Amino acid sequence: MENEEPRIGVFVCECGVNIGGYLDTQAVADYALTLPNVVHTKVNKFTCADSGQAEIQAGIKEHNLNRVVVASCTPRTHEPTFRACCKEAGVNPYQFEFVNIRDQCSWIHMWDWGGATAKAKDLVRMGVARSRLLEPLEESSVPVDQNVLVIGAGVAGMQAAIDFGDMGYNVYLVDKEPSIGGRMSRFDKVFPTNDCSICILGPKMVEVGRNKNINIMTYSEVTDVGGFVGNFEATILHKPRYLDTDICTGCASCQEVCPVEVPKEFNEGFGTRKAIYIPFPQAVPLRAVLDMENCIGCKACEKACEPGAIRYDQEPVYETLKVGAIIVAVGMDTFDPLPHNNYGYGLYDNVITTMEFERLLNAAGPTGGHVVRPSDAVEPTTVGFVNCVGSRDVNENIYCSGGVCCMFNIKNAQLLKEKRPETNHYIFYMDIRATMRGFEEAYNRARDLGVKFIRGKPVEITEKENGNLVVRVEDTLKGEIANVEVDLLVLGTGLVPNEGINEMGSILKLPRSADGFLTELHPKLAPVDTTTDGVFVAGCAAGPRDITYSTAHGSATAGRATRLLSTGEAPIMGITAKINEDACVVCGVCVDKCPYGVFEIVGTNGDRHINVVEALCKGCGTCVTACPTGALEQSHFKNDQVLAQVRNVFVYGGE
Repeated sequence: MENEEPRIGVFVCECGVNIGGYLDTQAVADYALTLPNVVHTKVNKFTCADSGQAEIQAGIKEHNLNRVVVASCTPRTHEPTFRACCKEAGVNPYQFEFVNIRDQCSWIHMWDWGGATAKAKDLVRMGVARSRLLEPLEESSVPVDQNVLVIGAGVAGMQAAIDFGDMGYNVYLVDKEPSIGGRMSRFDKVFPTNDCSICILGPKMVEVGRNKNINIMTYSEVTDVGGFVGNFEATILHKPRYLDTDICTGCASCQEVCPVEVPKEFNEGFGTRKAIYIPFPQAVPLRAVLDMENCIGCKACEKACEPGAIRYDQEPVYETLKVGAIIVAVGMDTFDPLPHNNYGYGLYDNVITTMEFERLLNAAGPTGGHVVRPSDAVEPTTVGFVNCVGSRDVNENIYCSGGVCCMFNIKNAQLLKEKRPETNHYIFYMDIRATMRGFEEAYNRARDLGVKFIRGKPVEITEKENGNLVVRVEDTLKGEIANVEVDLLVLGTGLVPNEGINEMGSILKLPRSADGFLTELHPKLAPVDTTTDGVFVAGCAAGPRDITYSTAHGSATAGRATRLLSTGEAPIMGITAKINEDACVVCGVCVDKCPYGVFEIVGTNGDRHINVVEALCKGCGTCVTACPTGALEQSHFKNDQVLAQVRNVFVYGGE
């Protein structure tokens, strides 16, 4: 069909009333029939439906079409559908042109029937002009390595690893912490059912450790990733534990004799740990780690270690892994109120965060489950909880954390009230967002227990001589200013991106949205895919979400990645950059500008040239616009194809 005279079919979609309710689709189709090389037009109620696609295929066969133009909604969601439709009917999928007359026309001109119709005609005319110059392109494929890399061993990463392992794939599970488990391992109980967190998480951690297909790489970090879909090469830094994990039995004799004590990170800084320590009793792997920065070199641990596992001379080790797919499940952080001293945090001892309260409430925490005030270690009788700290705030983060911090505070108030019924609890909130299953019931259960909810954002926190805090707040439901005295104030901090998100975003070339979290390919239709083929995102790395949602996300990434692994090959689209060697001066501008690392300079002296890794190319066109000599050209978006559209913005345009 490449050298045949273009025979173009134009199919105009009404999309119910989304398009047909705001412009004259039949007039657009009639106009299209007057354009050069257009031999067939058709108005469809829903072109994306089976009936609409059947009409396209019937039109291709009946009128011997070799170009297809569909004027409907957005190519972001429907272009693959129509390309596949054309391919089934014998038309090269890259000789299909999509014209968006919904988002770019009917929706923004819904009060101007005549104007919207005229603009739709203009858009169709431009699309037809471009379609005449479209060339058939061929797709290729690359083999897919059967190993998988999961970055992050929280609940989402562990679920993904388990699913892969159960399907028989070899998994490398990498986490920067000494143990798997993630943030969930620090919780006392989890909402909305208030189950014991470690009672749920512990068996899953053990399941990960027992799965023969899962290679656990804790206390390790991904430092670099090269390659492309199906053929990634990841560089892993194994940080030294300063002991032999094959010999260490996790007996904890070393930490018992260590004289050094430093704040314990696992307890949010409450309590202490030793310079050599096991993170928590249920750690997987149950192995110690030596914090060399705080080690004083007394060698007491070496003397106490009967198996002789201590290795003071251990060095960092780099390892390269070849994998076919990557799951990014690096989790998140909670908002840090210290820099701005939000609500007196950092100024007043008895203002703490939800995570700090969580560790005090935990039976395995620094106080054995007794919630006490940091100022005097006295159990409080009146506790205040502030929702949305660091969330829904134009001065911090404007987004909501998905109701997670609402439910966090409700759960903790409820747990303390159940432990000590004589206590009083106030939750200061803007809105209660109990959106998921069981959340509303948990909210009502807290109210039934006597937890008081005050709708209003505290405006001032003052401290009294006895360490109590006075919360000044406007009760917006009563229209009154209230001054509530509490013994302890707990800040429900929102969820924010962690450093791992920034690192993985840079290493894997993944875009981040305005909130700083990783951006999925499509929030509804591809919620775990990313713009980098073969890389998937799970859990809170893609935004605030609860444990249930994160677990489902982990399984979803395993399912999506298995589509690649099971076929053994990954398709490479035909829209890639092409280089004219005769015009290229090897200036390297394309190397610097390409966001996907498609180009590399190879050779030396007179043999230097640009190598194009087409499997990495996403067809964005950045290189084409940056090339100073015009040596680069984008398949499917060649200059003459784009200029044909530009010239036909006007009625009198031509080729």
